[in-house]
Amino acid sequence: MRCSLPCQAIPRPVAALSDEYPQGFVDTRHRHARAQLLFAASGVMMITTDAGTFVVPPQRALWLPSGVQHEVACRSAVSLRTLYVDDAAIAGLPHQPRVIEVSGLLRALILEAMRMDANYAVDGRDGRIMRLILDEISEEPEIRLFLPMPSSERLLRVCRFVLADLTDGDLDAWASIAGMSRRTMTRMFRDETGVSLGTWRQQARLVTACARLSEGASVAQAACEVGYDSPSAFTALFQRVFGMTPSVHMRRTFSPAATAPAA
Repeated sequence: MRCSLPCQAIPRPVAALSDEYPQGFVDTRHRHARAQLLFAASGVMMITTDAGTFVVPPQRALWLPSGVQHEVACRSAVSLRTLYVDDAAIAGLPHQPRVIEVSGLLRALILEAMRMDANYAVDGRDGRIMRLILDEISEEPEIRLFLPMPSSERLLRVCRFVLADLTDGDLDAWASIAGMSRRTMTRMFRDETGVSLGTWRQQARLVTACARLSEGASVAQAACEVGYDSPSAFTALFQRVFGMTPSVHMRRTFSPAATAPAA
């Protein structure tokens, strides 16, 4: 679907738009009057809100409620397929942003939506497909590809330092960067993010590794880059957090027929 009007102005409950973006493209902070489903047909996106950053690998999607300020950054060339959903049509859909699996059925429906006329018949076949898409979104499992971020600048400095070198776990060095005691830093970090610094660093390592796997890095390479001495230890933690091994994640990422796990 190519909209002659802005997609948010199309007089339909759901509007679809396909776009191609180069590696390094950044769509700076903005918001939409409609909710969005941002499906990465290929490529890896980093989508940042006030609460933190979501990683969206190929064949997955981000559900983003209306009105949420966000920035989209493409880690690689991205084929983006977006659905804009009117708030009146989102009953039963999540109220918070989340990365979701995309089943083979939902993927096929999204791609079919891209071929529809913008002014499709709401009561016809196309309208039924759009309603089925919304039903399927609500059934897809969430993937924990979110990294919460603190609000204070001093703690954000620590986060930037940690993300620049995920192999370094020196709490005293982080406290020095924050300009506060270790105890104060750890307390403030939990207050602002809801998690401990140790848990945050572990999630940062896993989220970054997931992005690297989605870009074609091997399991051993991704594990090493984020500071794991043993690929087996990395694999065990990855499976515990994401419910699948890195190799399964890679198969789903690079297979056009990728499907979500059975409920």
